[in-house]
Amino acid sequence: MTLTKADLVQKVYQDHNLTKAQAAETVETFLRVTKGCLANGENLLISGFGKFNVKEKSSRRGRNPQTGQELILDARRVVTFKPSGLLRDRINAGH
Repeated sequence: MTLTKADLVQKVYQDHNLTKAQAAETVETFLRVTKGCLANGENLLISGFGKFNVKEKSSRRGRNPQTGQELILDARRVVTFKPSGLLRDRINAGH
């Protein structure tokens, strides 16, 4: 199952004494701050959850899989996620 933004708003609404509009604004604010941080190249650490890292990737040679033609892939930034030990343990507790 995928948790959507609407599902997240519903969970915040149910778990806290907020109106649905307040829950939606809370979720939107968190996402806006998170996106801004990552777009500025800053890493984001959420204790007990994990760390989002912004990494620089150099340009590199690639290949079009349909044609086999070689090309140069541009340098770019990517976001990676490393879960905290607590989250990793909780995920693996069911196995």
